[in-house]
Amino acid sequence: MANRTVDVAIIGAGTAGMGAYRQVRKVTDSVVVIEAGSYGTTCARVGCMPSKLLIAAAEAAHFGSHTAPFGVHYEKPTIDGRAVMARVKSERDRFVGFVEEDVESWDAIHKIKAKAKFKSNTELELSTGEIIEAKRIVIATGSSTFVPPPFQAFGDRLIVNDDVFAWEDLPESVVVFGAGVIGLELGQALSRLGVRVCLFGRDHLVGPLSDDVVKYKARESFMAAFPFHPHGEVTRMANIGSGVEIDYLDQGETKTERFDYALIATGRRPNVADLGLENTDVTLDERGVPHVILATGQTSVGHIFIAGDAANKIPLLHEAADEGRIVGYNAAHYPEIRAFTKSSPIAVMFTDPQIMMVGESYKALTERQANFATGSVDWSGQGRSRVMLVNEGVLRVYGEHGTGRFLGAEMVGPKAEHIAHLLAWAHQSQLTVSEMLDRPFYHPVVEEGVRTALRDLNVALSMGPAAPPRCIDCGPGA
Repeated sequence: MANRTVDVAIIGAGTAGMGAYRQVRKVTDSVVVIEAGSYGTTCARVGCMPSKLLIAAAEAAHFGSHTAPFGVHYEKPTIDGRAVMARVKSERDRFVGFVEEDVESWDAIHKIKAKAKFKSNTELELSTGEIIEAKRIVIATGSSTFVPPPFQAFGDRLIVNDDVFAWEDLPESVVVFGAGVIGLELGQALSRLGVRVCLFGRDHLVGPLSDDVVKYKARESFMAAFPFHPHGEVTRMANIGSGVEIDYLDQGETKTERFDYALIATGRRPNVADLGLENTDVTLDERGVPHVILATGQTSVGHIFIAGDAANKIPLLHEAADEGRIVGYNAAHYPEIRAFTKSSPIAVMFTDPQIMMVGESYKALTERQANFATGSVDWSGQGRSRVMLVNEGVLRVYGEHGTGRFLGAEMVGPKAEHIAHLLAWAHQSQLTVSEMLDRPFYHPVVEEGVRTALRDLNVALSMGPAAPPRCIDCGPGA
């Protein structure tokens, strides 16, 4: 027999869970949020915010050492590792505090500190022994860093990104495994802050990039910036007490290096393994993650919803926030369900140069055999970029034959975080490439490079050059 019955139970108080709670509270007061760990988001605690704080310090150090081409000379920067980490943690705690204040404002009756496990399609058994019966259930349990078994050889010298933000001081050396977002951002930042870094990727991948032209440019840039092996062949890994030791192949020659720590950044996995989903009728994929209808957030059991990193689709904060609102609305109104249109995909990596992807990737377009053309710009010759000495990288834009509709883009280069938004808005507005070229471009700005790529794409689409400026006071046919 249930100790408590509610309309909606939400498992997890991260970005998705908090968003779901706010939506549910607009409809009913019969709701509980069950959280076993700390309240707040991965982003604020160990993700996007503390990593950007570390990157900001790294950018300051890097810029101070690379101003000679401007005719400006500084002495070599002195990096105070303790001061760097003190600011990272202080500002991080400030961001986390805002989230905790939000949760603290919720009614106490709506919050339960416990671990939840499904007992049936409608019952949750808590680690406190309490049984919650819920008419609708939202899974918003987030994700955790996954460490493949071979890396356990590093023992107590193995760290994940969470551990980095607990440091009191910067170490002398770190070997990083994984050339995804976390590995590249942290690896480059630590290198710029004076830490000896060696980064090993696999299969020549660079972040989420799928366009070979962009990937090649990105590999070229990062390999020139710090020791980066995009397809590292590590043959031995060991804990040597005071650090770690690895053997790896470099152009056929075996090399041995020692580091203070081994940072494993090989990806994250949804926190669903211990939820007792086997006690429900929810259909799972090959990785044990519930199948989900993205437009509604429903699993195969209509009153059970899933959102955020737990759904294993696009593990980004803004996606988790959108999905939280969707499942919160539908859980509150069930059995009335609405299908929501998702925002256009947008992803940014805060490396230098930055990486971004918008809309459909080159891989996605190829896999669905889309009839598309490509336009590009090499940033090396772009005016404003050369002025600022950030003229490195390439932008590739994709458009649909026949309609001329803008389909997506991949890029490594300057100001990618801002260009990503410009292109994402165009994609969500379903603009054609010609319509995008009809929009204003100021001079001189980096965004003029976007216009160059779009012009190239327009020609490839056989749409011809952009139309001339419209005449508002001309007669018919002028």
